[in-house]
Amino acid sequence: MAKTEQMVVGLDLGTTKTCVLVGVEKESGLEIVGVGTAPSSGLRKGVVVNLDSTVESIRQAVDEAEKISGQKIKAVQTGIAGSHVQGMNSHGIIGVKDREVSKNDVEQVIEAARAVAIPMDREVIATIPQQFFLDDQEGVIDPVGMSGVRLEVDVHIVTAAAASLQNIYRCCNRAGLDVKGVVLQQMASSLAVLTVEERELGVVLVDIGGGTTDIAVYVEGSISYTASLPLGGNQVTNDIAIGLRTPMEAAEKIKRHYGCTTTQIIGHDDSIEVPSVGGRPPRKLSRQILGEIIEPRLEEIFELANRELHKSGVYDQVVSGVVVTGGTALLPGTAELAEKVFELQSRVGFPAAQGSGFEAVKSPIYATSIGLLKYALQESGGNRRYSAKGLELGGFMGKFGDWLKDFF
Repeated sequence: MAKTEQMVVGLDLGTTKTCVLVGVEKESGLEIVGVGTAPSSGLRKGVVVNLDSTVESIRQAVDEAEKISGQKIKAVQTGIAGSHVQGMNSHGIIGVKDREVSKNDVEQVIEAARAVAIPMDREVIATIPQQFFLDDQEGVIDPVGMSGVRLEVDVHIVTAAAASLQNIYRCCNRAGLDVKGVVLQQMASSLAVLTVEERELGVVLVDIGGGTTDIAVYVEGSISYTASLPLGGNQVTNDIAIGLRTPMEAAEKIKRHYGCTTTQIIGHDDSIEVPSVGGRPPRKLSRQILGEIIEPRLEEIFELANRELHKSGVYDQVVSGVVVTGGTALLPGTAELAEKVFELQSRVGFPAAQGSGFEAVKSPIYATSIGLLKYALQESGGNRRYSAKGLELGGFMGKFGDWLKDFF
């Protein structure tokens, strides 16, 4: 690998699968050079419940990615999700000493916004500046060098259960990996599937994973609200297994090959072969029955997500509508059902292709993994960190400069 090429690795710890992507930054863009996947049974609803199973799943995925890429993987960027992850907005205010805002003033006002009561059993995993206020002027992106006497900032703070966070580190370490950082999974997915215009105009990301559905609301280019629902694709598969009286493995295959989120687009004569349990012969059933099982569950997920959107208080500012991603988003009719429930224009979010090597992973299934690579590239882009306007920042603010660049 040429010295000018920067290798990054994203580790997506999912409820149903563990995915490792190896990417290289080239002049043409991000190129995927290695992919590794392994079944996951050590996580439930985004939380590690079996260390040994999770470690083995990570090792299998890493081994596969190493063989394909020809590179030794030592460090990874990973994500975190689950109902234990919570987001809140905070406000900070300070007086400007010299009537001209300095980098130190920016650092201090963000520290002031972070000065909120956080329980001892929780850790802050992200602090994202949304907008600055200078005296009576709001919506300031980069206040450094501007004149004023009072500097304020709105930030979005994301916290996670300390035990759950440490278990992720422990699993990676036992698998022989260093963790370069942990990022909220829906934030990673947003880097892969949302456009700058959508974030500016206001958009809702609904990332349907195996065990959780993660939500992120963007307004005026910055994240405004995050939430996680303890429902996902596994619940759909479980409903199919119970409704059709078939094993879980068969139910998953049926969902992927014949699943549909609305019965209106299923032909009345369409039928599917359903394996039975206990060695009984397979049965032929109408595909309409499958649609009648999937549609209400996915509609429930969207209704709960819509409730979170209204709870955010920015429903009227979501001009770009809804973007649905994750493996379940591949089911035909997903965008139409989302549009019906949210009463907003909707689309399925596919990772934006950059460079080569994306053909095998250009799917909503890999949205989080690709987003982790993009985030890792931002974090490993040298010692410099930049604000939205390209100003070099340092110290505390340096940790958030790339977020500013990407979300404003």
